[in-house]
Amino acid sequence: MNKVVLAYSGGLDTSIIVKWLQDTYKCEVVTFTADIGQGEEVEPARAKAVAAGVKKIYIEDLREEFARDFVFPMFRANTIYEGEYLLGTSIARPLISKRLVEIAEEVGADAISHGATGKGNDQVRFELNAYALNADIKVIAPWREWDLSSRESLMNYAQKNGIEIDHKKQSKKSPYSMDANLLHISYEGDILEDPWQEPEDDMWLWTVSPEDAPDKAEYVDITFEKGDIVAINSKPMSPASVMEDLNKRAGAHGIGRDDIVENRFVGMKSRGCYETPAGTVMLKAHRAMESLTLDREAAHLKDELMPKYAEMIYNGFWFAPEREMLQAAIDQTQEVVNGIVRLKLYKGSVTVVGRSSDNSLFSEKIATFEDDGGAYDQKDAAGFIKLNALRLRLKSLK
Repeated sequence: MNKVVLAYSGGLDTSIIVKWLQDTYKCEVVTFTADIGQGEEVEPARAKAVAAGVKKIYIEDLREEFARDFVFPMFRANTIYEGEYLLGTSIARPLISKRLVEIAEEVGADAISHGATGKGNDQVRFELNAYALNADIKVIAPWREWDLSSRESLMNYAQKNGIEIDHKKQSKKSPYSMDANLLHISYEGDILEDPWQEPEDDMWLWTVSPEDAPDKAEYVDITFEKGDIVAINSKPMSPASVMEDLNKRAGAHGIGRDDIVENRFVGMKSRGCYETPAGTVMLKAHRAMESLTLDREAAHLKDELMPKYAEMIYNGFWFAPEREMLQAAIDQTQEVVNGIVRLKLYKGSVTVVGRSSDNSLFSEKIATFEDDGGAYDQKDAAGFIKLNALRLRLKSLK
């Protein structure tokens, strides 16, 4: 093993992994740090990597690519895993895997490495997505190999090997295992390992408590083109800017908190809390726009396919042919999903209060309870009902 590309955050775990890889595999380590909107500076990772003896360091702003090529396509499908989870962590992994593989090819590395544990979904996502892009890539997963199984053993390893520990930061560190990007921030561990325990309100970082949210509602107009949000309140925005704006707006109104028990791909149940302010608003708005513009059967078929599509992303099959096949079908339906949705943000809730589109299939003339001028002959319903009832009537005669 000559060279390994490591997904590197600059935190204690991945700083230890750098040293562990150097010692265990006697290899050069190349670090890759991605800014996908986690809300923290990524540049300090450079100094830590240099201190660890890393010569080749990649630090990249991938926020627009993440929003445009991963989050937005996923939201065209109205994707939710197990009825609640908006897949904030899941959808970030294929992008990171993609860059790990690309960088490995650029620098001639023998392998890639990540800091995911052997209990979670991320190890599966990183590796399945990497193998889909490079069948011959080697993956090193330290948590499945080393014997540093506790926080204390990690700290001891760091001290023994001269790895700098920011004790001030460690003392202030959240007790939760957290992951953040433009779409969400997640919390696991500590008291959350008991599904009965309610998380303390100071855990949440992006959203105010709904009880403390403003007493005045905020109205926001969201413009869609081909299923993607392109403007907020008539102001054109890039995909990443859309998400940053909606995170702030919705978070200020206490929108986007979720507390769920989910089924991990590896087999266990896991309790996690999530803040997804922008995603909660985006999903509501997109479904409203589709309700006006999509044909009934196309919309219903999309809803039937969505759980499978969500499962693919959750389990790490973003680059699999079946996901790409579904994406092509989903994207075709979005050609008509154009227009404006008006939403009301208020104390933890987001409500659709208006929708308008040049592609609208809604006909006031036909739907009205007033005189429709002969647009719809109500007598036709009798035959429609009789034909649909035929098999039921035959069954009841038995």
